[in-house]
Amino acid sequence: MSELLSEAALDQLFRNARTFNAWLLKEVSDEQLHQLYELAKFGPTSANASPMRVVFVKSKEAKAKLAPFLSEANRAKTMEAPVTAIVATDHEFYEHLPKLFPHADARSWFVGNQPLIDTTAFRNATLQGAYVLMAARAIGLDCGPMSGFDQGGVDAAFFAGTAVKSNFLINIGYGDASRNLFPRSPRLSFDEACTIA
Repeated sequence: MSELLSEAALDQLFRNARTFNAWLLKEVSDEQLHQLYELAKFGPTSANASPMRVVFVKSKEAKAKLAPFLSEANRAKTMEAPVTAIVATDHEFYEHLPKLFPHADARSWFVGNQPLIDTTAFRNATLQGAYVLMAARAIGLDCGPMSGFDQGGVDAAFFAGTAVKSNFLINIGYGDASRNLFPRSPRLSFDEACTIA
């Protein structure tokens, strides 16, 4: 675990990776989505809680169900993307803790404590969504993460009757760098963003 990744790998994951707004007409297979998740699931979460749930919106029917809840700015690029991941949060994640964290009674830490449930669920599912993005890049896919959708509508359409709530979306596929790719925006320097105490 101590070996530095190659410069090419670091470029693919971070330095040259971009947020795409246009997509090539190239399919993302179900096998690739399985591969993506099999990598992303190993990212750390509090007490191995793993509260993220994902719907990979891929079929024409599922795209049509999602479309009405997208902002105008996000609709066309999302309909064009081969896959859109609805990254969501299961607010009953603690029911899986006897399996996921068997060496302690972690379920009891959460039952009846809604503020702790909500904070833990949101924080860790958001982390896991970032792992999905990085896993997609690692297997050669491009991403376009975004907000700009009606969360209540998406929840009613995709998660009705459950404790799962949408968080954000990630368009996934093969980005078309010739269309709608904005110049890279600046980032804060180390000194602007960090302190070593």
